Amino acid sequence: MRMKQISVILCAAISVTAILSGCGKEAASGNMTGNSSYDKFITVDVFDTLANYQGIQSGWFAKIVKDKFNMELNIIAPNVAGGGDTLFQTRSAAGNLGDLIITKTENGRFENMVKAGLLMDMAPLLKEKNVYKDYEDAILNMNKGLEKDGVYAIPSEISSQSPKVSAEGIEPLVAPYLRWDGYKAIGYPEMKTLEDMIPVMKKLQEEIPKSDSGKKTYALSLFKDWDDNMMMIAKNYASLYGYQEIGFVMEKYDGSDFQNIIDSDSYYVKALHFLFDANQEGLVDPESTTQNYDILSDKYRDGQVLTSLWSWQGQSYYNTRERKEEGKGIMPAFIEDMAPYTDGCYSMGNGKAVIAIGSQAKEPERLADFIDWLYSPEGMELVGQANGAAGPKGLTWEMKDKRAVYTDYGWKALPNNDVPVPEEWGGGSWKDGVSALNYKPLAVVDIDPLTNEPYLTTMWSSVLEMNHTPVDTDWQKYAQGAKTTIELLEKRGALSVAPGTSYIQPKESSDITTLRGQCKAVIVDDSWKMVFASNEDEFDSSLQHMQDTVRGLGYDRVLEVDLKNAKDRAATRKTAIDEYNRRGK
Repeated sequence: MRMKQISVILCAAISVTAILSGCGKEAASGNMTGNSSYDKFITVDVFDTLANYQGIQSGWFAKIVKDKFNMELNIIAPNVAGGGDTLFQTRSAAGNLGDLIITKTENGRFENMVKAGLLMDMAPLLKEKNVYKDYEDAILNMNKGLEKDGVYAIPSEISSQSPKVSAEGIEPLVAPYLRWDGYKAIGYPEMKTLEDMIPVMKKLQEEIPKSDSGKKTYALSLFKDWDDNMMMIAKNYASLYGYQEIGFVMEKYDGSDFQNIIDSDSYYVKALHFLFDANQEGLVDPESTTQNYDILSDKYRDGQVLTSLWSWQGQSYYNTRERKEEGKGIMPAFIEDMAPYTDGCYSMGNGKAVIAIGSQAKEPERLADFIDWLYSPEGMELVGQANGAAGPKGLTWEMKDKRAVYTDYGWKALPNNDVPVPEEWGGGSWKDGVSALNYKPLAVVDIDPLTNEPYLTTMWSSVLEMNHTPVDTDWQKYAQGAKTTIELLEKRGALSVAPGTSYIQPKESSDITTLRGQCKAVIVDDSWKMVFASNEDEFDSSLQHMQDTVRGLGYDRVLEVDLKNAKDRAATRKTAIDEYNRRGK
């Protein structure tokens, strides 16, 4: 693995006292003790555009937050509440998004929030805190060029590594993950193109007709929660070929190609046709149009869905240790013409997703302490568990022979399994207690100075050594000795690393925003109609309707803006590499 440890100088600057105060004391058993200096219990409204859960955070993470800060998190999630931008606009008009704000920033949202007075200037609150001392460059870069001087947000995924190093660790953004026991049973058929997955999926569904609980299986199961400018799942199938969206453009990772998504030969439309073909073969779950992400997650846990586009979906939910020992699991196959997209590390932070304090927050000092803790090693281990970090020391992991290792409980619970949590750790189910913030303060591939291992547990030397279940060893043979998906793709010369950049889409004019809203509603609606069309003629008719309708609405004006942004972002990728090299990292 290509890893670079956080600067020794930076770590040495944090005294033992500071670590204890920022990260919390631990009892001899490893269980964290309550050391809150706040007498008054409060409920913190968290407006979180990244969250997939709405309501009060529960379970083990809630207990840690209560013990350390005497507060609970009430998560307000547009992804779940519905309305998307409408909810944001409604709360903005009221002058109060929330106490704590986790949000995407593009299309001028960050600048608008600052200008509208929705965000608090955190500079006075953070100036003596470790988060500012440790990540000053990234924080100042995030807040430069604003109408008002100050620190209004902190970027996510701050990293010490090169923008050319994958930020995903051992798994790219996307890959063709499938039930490996089924793939093995049907003889590992080769796939030269994405379309070759159709007969493979059909055989998988025939080979494994029932889930673990006896329900009918489907090769594919979709959901609408994350649709925005287009149908999200189709967009990410295009990412198998090195593309990522920016508005209505799919930009190739190296800036060599920019595709208009509604063009009939675009990878986006090809992906829609792939999903249409799959549905024609009876491979797509008919509940795809009505279910949400949580419902789909439970289906993965039950083995009801046989393929996955993301490792953190299929593998995370299905691949328990016990199942892999039985020879069952979800693993990545290889399509010969693919080159999956992966984001490079953000040496200046990922400015597209940030954390901030609302201007109307009643106890901003406590929230600043909370943010400071999130960016500490312990905070990252805990809030980052939703994205592959270790969770609570003493419960899911421990240090043995100077190495971080899973506990027996950790093997059962991690990463996201329905396992009971001991009452002293908060009770309930492990999966229900995982942080619902869905926020990564630091890069999960960076080194945790408390363990000298990456935060991402699947990169731990002790965990990699344990990957010798029947499923792992069979996959490694298929992968010609590779231990991870990224290692396999690198060996095949098939990994598209888009250098990490702090680029944020600029504010667009109100008329472009209006046109975009009208166009994307049509694109999303017709995209779903295309996937579930009854025949080829109906697919073509919906495609033509989409193209004609959005062009009539003024789509080309929006596309012109998006093309400029895509080219500007491509240029900043090169700049990010140059800046990283100049800093002598």
